[in-house]
Formats: sequence, C-alpha cells, structure tokens
Amino acid sequence: MNDALTFLTQGGPVIWAIAALSVITLALSLWKIWQFLQIGVWSGGTVTDSAIACWQAGDAETGLSRIRGRKSVRARLAATAMAARLDPALTPDTARDETTRVARSLLSEARGGFRALELIATIAPLLGLLGTVLGMIAAFQALQTAGSRADPSALAGGIWEALLTTAAGMVVAIPASMMLTWFESVVDRLQADMEDAATRIFTRGPE
Repeated sequence: MNDALTFLTQGGPVIWAIAALSVITLALSLWKIWQFLQIGVWSGGTVTDSAIACWQAGDAETGLSRIRGRKSVRARLAATAMAARLDPALTPDTARDETTRVARSLLSEARGGFRALELIATIAPLLGLLGTVLGMIAAFQALQTAGSRADPSALAGGIWEALLTTAAGMVVAIPASMMLTWFESVVDRLQADMEDAATRIFTRGPE
C-alpha cells in the first residue's frame, strides 16, 4: 500500500488521473461482462436454431413458443422476426423494417460502453506522455537553477519519475484496448448470428 502511494505521489497529478482511468477501465470491463451474461450474448443459439427449424418446417406456433419470452438476444430477435411475419397488419417490407429496428436496438444495447473504453485507450498514453513532458520540464528547470552545482543523480531521478507516467499510461491503455477488441469481436459474432437468423426466417417458412 505504501509503495502504491509513493508511486502515485512521485507521478504527480497526471498519475492520479491515469489511476482513475484504470479503475474506470476495470469497472467498465466487469460491467460489460455482466451485461453480456444478462442479455444472453453467449447463449440462446441452440434454442433459436431449433425454433427456426420448426418455423422452416411449417410449424410456426411451436417455433415461436420455444423462444417467446427468452432473454437471449438471438431469441428475442428471432421472436420479433417471426411475430412480424405472422402479423397480418404488416406487409413483408414493414415486417423486415420492424425486425431491423429491433435488431439495431439490441445491438446498440450490446455496444454500450464501447466509446468509453475507446476513449480511455486513446487518452491514457497521451496523459502519460503529458506527465513525462511536464516532469522533464521541471527536471531541466531544476538543473538550470542549480547551474554548475547541479547533481546529475538528482536530474536522473527527476527524469525517472517523469517517465513513470508514460509507463502507467501504457499499462492502462493496453488492457483497455484488448478488452475493447474482445467485446467488439463478441458483438460482431452476435450481429452475424442475428442477421443469419432473420434471413432464414424471412426467406423460408409460414406465409
């Protein structure tokens, strides 16, 4: 604990800002994983495929009953598509539009928080660089003030402390970028599955 406080003190205000970003990154990452579990990003594929198989075989009621009320994003999209196709008040084009609207809403929900992680991955290294530049300026100002009596070891110590912020910024930015890339790949796969399910429902099944 003392080492951590010393590290924060040596880095100055910038290191505190980077530390705050690290806490936000961890909180966002845990929240996204929890959210993905809540909306069934990694589940629902099997039951949705089973429902679509029933739909394509002509048993619309059984297919829709298997996925109606489920929390999985895939199941919710498939249920919307089936219900839209069965609604006599909707034309085929209107049913597609309704399905697309719901799909966009579900994907927007799944992508929540991505911009914040992207921002952290971008500004953390810049904050680290800012802290290093400010530290270097202070170190060379001290060197100028000391004149001929300057202690090289003191200058080296000031530069070392300044470089801490650059390292800290990278330590925060790299995990943030990795988590963002992973989350985006999960949502991209989800989007592909949703598009596939909707296409199968609209191209074959009860009229």
